Amino acid sequence: MSILSSSANSYTPDEMMTIAAARLIRPGCVCFVGIGVPSAAANLARLTHAPDMVLIYESGAIGTHPNVLPLSIGDGELAETADAVVPLPEIFSYWLQAGRIDVGFLGAAQIDRFGNLNTTVIGGYGKPKTRLPGAGGAPEIALHAKQIFVVLKQSPRSFVAKLDFCTSAGFLKGNGERAQRAMPGAGPQAVITDLGVLKPAPGSQELTLVARYENVSVDRIRAATGWPLAVVDTVDVVAAPTADEHKRTQIAHASDARRSRKNPASVASASQVNA
Repeated sequence: MSILSSSANSYTPDEMMTIAAARLIRPGCVCFVGIGVPSAAANLARLTHAPDMVLIYESGAIGTHPNVLPLSIGDGELAETADAVVPLPEIFSYWLQAGRIDVGFLGAAQIDRFGNLNTTVIGGYGKPKTRLPGAGGAPEIALHAKQIFVVLKQSPRSFVAKLDFCTSAGFLKGNGERAQRAMPGAGPQAVITDLGVLKPAPGSQELTLVARYENVSVDRIRAATGWPLAVVDTVDVVAAPTADEHKRTQIAHASDARRSRKNPASVASASQVNA
C-alpha cells in the first residue's frame, strides 16, 4: 500500500512510521535501540538531522555507525563500526541503570491505553495461543531510560483494552502511579504507529492522539484502537517525508530486505529482540 502525498512523494505507512519516529530523536542524544523499525528510525536520524547521536545496542556496541541495517543485535556490522564494544552487564549497569540513556526504543505485540507493553504471550500465560519472544532487556529499558518511544503498527489486536500479559511497565494505571512507585524513567513519551502519533495526556497519562499522517482520518485511527481513544482538540498532520528522508528510508529498507533473504537464520534471531 502506497500513499500519494501532496509533496508528490509516494511512500508506504511503514516508511512514514520510520520517518516520524526518526524526527523525534534530538541531536546528541544517547539512544538504546533494537532491531527493526527502531534501528531504521535511529539510523535515519543519524544520517539526517542528528549525526552526533550515540547509538547503543544491547549486544554491547556503543557509538556504532552501521552502513547497512543490522539483522540482529549480534550482527558483525555493529561491532565493526562501533566506537567501543563492552560486555552486556556494562550496558545495563553503567549505561542504562545509571541513567545515561536518553531515549529507549521499544516495540511490542500489545499496548494498552497507559503505555504498558506485552511481548510475552497472546492468550493465557499457562496455555497461550502464541508465545512471543519474551522480555529480553525491555523491562529494564522501560524502567530506566529517561524516556521511551514505542513503535508498532496500530490495530485492535495490538492496541488493546487489557493486555494478555504485562511485560514492560509504562504508566501502570496512570494518574501518577509510575512516580508513586519511584520508577526512575519518565516512561513512554510517544507512541509512533503506521497511522499517527500518540502521547500521554497530562495528569491521566492516558495515550492520546496528537498527530495523524496525511490521508489518514481520525475515525480510521479510532477504529484501529481497542479502547475509546482520547483525541486532542486540534490534531496535527505530520509533514510528508522530505525527498532526502524518503530516499534514505527506501535504501535502508531495500538493503534490509536483501540481507534478510540471504540470511534467514539471522532474521529469526532478530525477531527475538524486543528493544
